[in-house]
Amino acid sequence: MINRSGTRLMRVAVLYAGVAILTTPAFLWAADPDWKAVEQALGKSGQMQAGDVFRIGMPRTDLNVTVKGVPVKAGFALGSYAAFKQVGDHAMVMGDLVLLDQEIPAVMSGLFAGGLEVTAVHNHLNEMSPHTMYMHYSGHGDAVQMARALRQALSASGTPLGGPAAAPAPTSSPTLDTKAIEQALGRAGRDVGGGVFQITVPRAETITEMGQPLLPGMGVVTVMNFQPTTDGKAAITGDFVLIDKEVNPVAKALRQHGVDVTAIHNHGLMDTPRLFYVHFWANDDPTKLAQALKAALDATNSRKP
Repeated sequence: MINRSGTRLMRVAVLYAGVAILTTPAFLWAADPDWKAVEQALGKSGQMQAGDVFRIGMPRTDLNVTVKGVPVKAGFALGSYAAFKQVGDHAMVMGDLVLLDQEIPAVMSGLFAGGLEVTAVHNHLNEMSPHTMYMHYSGHGDAVQMARALRQALSASGTPLGGPAAAPAPTSSPTLDTKAIEQALGRAGRDVGGGVFQITVPRAETITEMGQPLLPGMGVVTVMNFQPTTDGKAAITGDFVLIDKEVNPVAKALRQHGVDVTAIHNHGLMDTPRLFYVHFWANDDPTKLAQALKAALDATNSRKP
């Protein structure tokens, strides 16, 4: 039997519970951004990825880049992108911009003017002609406003925006034995266009930034790209996402199998655990190269197939 004092306490508790519900921060009910408006603001269409990451690709189809004489397709190593995710009452965005040397200063100033942050500027490959660099960025705020800011910054570059990309002309370029690549790596892959075959491998542990998970769709994932070249060969590039103690074992495994290590650096600033990215390049028999990548992958804490 509840006495009068107990009844009053229950009424007060119910009252405070009601107040708590009414005063719960709005972000707990925040709706996802209008992704169509984000697409319109940036001038490119996107796709929803696992983990509610909305990713918009902005490939540099305007560039004719070669590496050691090998023509590089946009889907192989020239893929700018923006990855958005709603986090509470705001969105976060992170990505990577492919830029010529002369485009870097103005694009960086544009990102700063739009309230975005630059987290890295560096090479991914060597002996690129014309010389091409990569600018990583991040931001927090309204998704549409950040998309507008990104588009404004990219107006200082030749990045194709404002409409659908032109369909590539059909070619009789060589093809890959993708089944042999998958078998050698023990992983399934996918065609990302233009004859480029891609295999991605997430890390096994949870990666966060300021308490928020960083997901594969946001670029925090090992990427291995294969592009057919000539004489049955393939070029490979991409990057391994690693913690500190894995960097040298992975680099050593790649070199022991004849794969060039072209860059070792950060992409973000506040990731936990601290991440490093090892970029690579080779042009050889695709199955042999897949076996080399498998040896490097075995030195990482990657998610099992």
